[in-house]
Amino acid sequence: MANKSFIDGPAYVANAAADLYSPSSGITAKVRHIHLANKDSSTRTVTLYVGASGGSAGGTEILKDKSIAVGDVYDAYYPAGLLLVGGSTYLSGVASAASAVVCTITGDLEVS
Repeated sequence: MANKSFIDGPAYVANAAADLYSPSSGITAKVRHIHLANKDSSTRTVTLYVGASGGSAGGTEILKDKSIAVGDVYDAYYPAGLLLVGGSTYLSGVASAASAVVCTITGDLEVS
């Protein structure tokens, strides 16, 4: 397997559950870092999920109702890698307002 780094984003987190990242079929991603920045004029909350496409099922949260103050950032680190299997595992999220929180995802891809 060949490994290479990836960066996805920056992109806004929607105000309805939506996919933020999923590797292509046949590729496994290890997410190492998720950076969230509040660009809005009000404090906003974000919830992130790992699971089905567009997922927001209870129990799949990896970050729940994280409050991010005006102009502030939140960084989540996964040193061992948050595993996403291409074609079947998605990183999804929802923010308390559209076009308010920007998400950037970095990690490693394992390509067979």
